[in-house]
Amino acid sequence: MTRPNILVTCPPMLGLIDEFAKDFSDRGLDYTPAKVTQVLSEDELVALVPSYDGWIIGDDPATARVIKAAVGGKLKAAVKWGVGVDNVDFSAFREAGVPVENTPGVFGGEVADVALSYLLGLARETYLIDREIRTNNAWPKPSGISVAGRTVGLVGFGDIGSQTAKRLLACGAELIVYDPAYVPVEGVHVETTEWPERLNEADFLVFTCPLNDATKHMFNEETVDRLKPGVRVVNVARGPVIKETALVDALERGVVHSAALDVFEVEPLAPDNPLRRFDQCIFGSHNGSNSADAVRRVSRIAIDKIANFLEGTP
Repeated sequence: MTRPNILVTCPPMLGLIDEFAKDFSDRGLDYTPAKVTQVLSEDELVALVPSYDGWIIGDDPATARVIKAAVGGKLKAAVKWGVGVDNVDFSAFREAGVPVENTPGVFGGEVADVALSYLLGLARETYLIDREIRTNNAWPKPSGISVAGRTVGLVGFGDIGSQTAKRLLACGAELIVYDPAYVPVEGVHVETTEWPERLNEADFLVFTCPLNDATKHMFNEETVDRLKPGVRVVNVARGPVIKETALVDALERGVVHSAALDVFEVEPLAPDNPLRRFDQCIFGSHNGSNSADAVRRVSRIAIDKIANFLEGTP
């Protein structure tokens, strides 16, 4: 009997894919690693996914069009690798009768570590110093700012946000949290308010929220008018939470001192993206969750989920 074949399109999992050969085999599955840098296009997915029994999804556009093509072929189950679900049309999967889940609550610590490293890098300009020494043989000594006693506006207080809060509080920061679904966490003492109130108090603005209709472009031209001059911005959420044209304008005018962005509106970051003009900024490659330990843990969860789904299908 032919074993079900699983298409894997998630770059972090693909980076360690050989380690999971036994996990797939033990669950009676074959697997095929896709050739992908960040995401596949809709057209590429329409051509590819229907040939597979299962799909472990990265940040690819799992749209109704893709799902319709996939279920017209062999697809019987899917798992969204990781926490974010904004790229997956779950209702289209349900209507097609194809089981699908994500792997929630798995990356809080890893992404929070990256958020903190970015914030500290902006505060003390350590990334800029490193680049100047390496690239220009310089020996710069910029005066950064301390984190202790500063105010951080933290947008989102789920697993990632609450873990980020713990780390920032340990640094002596004071936190204002924006989250309509805020639930207190024992020992994590923060203030809360509604977006965009009190933005003029924040020395740092950190985004850890999911992307949805309410959060898309929540950082925009109107937001910029409320900011404290010289604020430093960190985004480890999703790129479209920030309207990049508004951020570029704010950087040009000095309203925003600098930004650390692990995610962008269009990924990978285009060579001509105007954000590249700002040397004080820090850029990532949508890689906040990608520690080897977390990838191993979550990939095995994804394999088990899809195997369980397929065992329950005809």
